[in-house]
Amino acid sequence: MRIYGNRLLKTLPGQQTRPTTGKVRLALFNIWRGEIQHCHWLDLCAGNGTLGAEALCRGADKVVAIEQSAKVCTIIKENWQKLAQPGQQWSVLQGDVLKLLPTLKGQTFDRIYLDPPYASGLYNPVLTLVGELQLLTPAGEIAVEYDRRHWQPPEQIGGLELVRQKKYGLSNLAFYWREQGEVLPI
Repeated sequence: MRIYGNRLLKTLPGQQTRPTTGKVRLALFNIWRGEIQHCHWLDLCAGNGTLGAEALCRGADKVVAIEQSAKVCTIIKENWQKLAQPGQQWSVLQGDVLKLLPTLKGQTFDRIYLDPPYASGLYNPVLTLVGELQLLTPAGEIAVEYDRRHWQPPEQIGGLELVRQKKYGLSNLAFYWREQGEVLPI
């Protein structure tokens, strides 16, 4: 798989991790253009870690991934070690996202990406935790990749407010801010 700057990433063969398509990745980074450099990025249900790798390549100061699979975490670490520049911090946490999120309490992130397995039932519990733990900075935003057949984004959840949605075939992105943030038209 290739990412920003034509960099090649090592990935698991097949669709075991259902990587975010290039179209959705490009759209996301166009939407967040100018917001990645020097940001703190959290990649939840990271899969192959492609989104975190993109954030590193685009100048994020700190990137954290949470991924269930130990095998995939090893691949993410290999990729990110090659991509990270001096001064960039990164870490990969292996385990259940609902158990690991509370360990991040006290940290904040400017950009969060959530892409769980579509039928996992993780959307609402993870968004609720992100809001309750106040992991998002006041001006931060979380993007949630989903399939409409498995989940419909609530208008408000856990202190987060839906501010816009984008559709890319079966893949969709829902964007949330903390409730006190400025609201954009959907």
